[in-house]
Amino acid sequence: MSQSRGLVVLAYSGGLDTSCILVWLKEQGYDVIAYLANIGQDENFEEARKKAVSLGAKKVYIEDIRQEFVEEFIWPAVQANAIYEDRYLLGTALARPCIARKQIEVAQKEGAQHVSHGATGKGNDQIRFELTYYALCPSIKIIAPWRMPEFYKRFRGRSDLMEYAKSHGIPIPVTPANPWSMDENLMHISYEAGILENPKKQAPPGLYTKTCDPSAAPDAPDILEIEFKKGVPVKVVNVSEGTTRQSALELFLYLNEIAGKHGVGRIDIVENRFIGMKSRGIYETPAGTVLHHAHLDIEAFTMDREVRRVKQGLALKFGELLYNGFWYSPESSYIRHCIARSQDLVDGKVRVSIFKGQVYVLSRESHRSLYNEELVSMDVQGNYEPSDATGFISINSLRLKEYHRLQDKNDMQQRRICMEEKYIFPLDSLFSHNDICV
Repeated sequence: MSQSRGLVVLAYSGGLDTSCILVWLKEQGYDVIAYLANIGQDENFEEARKKAVSLGAKKVYIEDIRQEFVEEFIWPAVQANAIYEDRYLLGTALARPCIARKQIEVAQKEGAQHVSHGATGKGNDQIRFELTYYALCPSIKIIAPWRMPEFYKRFRGRSDLMEYAKSHGIPIPVTPANPWSMDENLMHISYEAGILENPKKQAPPGLYTKTCDPSAAPDAPDILEIEFKKGVPVKVVNVSEGTTRQSALELFLYLNEIAGKHGVGRIDIVENRFIGMKSRGIYETPAGTVLHHAHLDIEAFTMDREVRRVKQGLALKFGELLYNGFWYSPESSYIRHCIARSQDLVDGKVRVSIFKGQVYVLSRESHRSLYNEELVSMDVQGNYEPSDATGFISINSLRLKEYHRLQDKNDMQQRRICMEEKYIFPLDSLFSHNDICV
């Protein structure tokens, strides 16, 4: 019997790719531990366990990490208002460092020398997984099959994988899976590749799974009151029904249910992958979309203007770092610390209407509010002297006056040069030159 090449912990999903990779790793001489994280995907975890064992996994770890996913990854993203390229709420990007962290913990516990994953060689996930691996365990060795010529030259597509599965007794669906790639967790579900690679083609009606068609959503809204403490959601009350949710996981699951029922959180975008290519992705992020709108509102209500401007810059950078896989980088840690500090006074309640694919902010209240009703009133003068604005405007107009004075001076000089050149240029060039001078 040949000697083992070492122990590898595989990020395992139970799907076609990672099932084939599990068997292929064994073919290469590795002992394999399958690691499957429950982060809220629709999965039969017991069936996945049985399948991994039947394929020869030495051990199978299945861990429910939904609570820590919400509290340690989603909540910081909500506090930051993290968003990538103005639209994407970073569902997959948030999940990867959470999964990879636990995978490394298993590898260290089991004394494994290697970790492996099924991410493709063109995508972002390979970067997110591996930067996390190296940040948490610099000595770890990584096996990335989809970047290894001996693997990707053998398996050029899904049909090759299915043939391999049949010949090696790997259970596969009776019919091919949906003709696109899907990734699901508590935060969102994504769809890409396959027939979606043509950006001119509209998503098929049956694609969406987390949200209903907004046109078929209920004709009456759900009115929710969301309470925040230090920028973190701590309670949701459905004003329409009188129901309350408070624990992090329960609260988030409930928001997914209500927002999904009303078709909230769908986007279809072309984005820039970190690796250098554009890709088309379709996303459903129901709860995340509601919280994004609500948090933006309570933050504007309670946070000093200049602090918020600084924080907005940090949030933009944080979104890029998160998308690119740098959750465990020193700069990301620093930015998360600064953002958390900015949330110290972000307490209060926001009331929203969830209706036909939209989130409408109805009202807000907070004992931390910087909103002074008397000061801003058009009926009460309050502690404000309107005549003071004259000096304020005068000072702020100085640079504008100077800028335009210089512009006028430059214009005059250009006109003079233009007029002088009329008498220098040959007659046949005057027409084109006159066009410039006018």
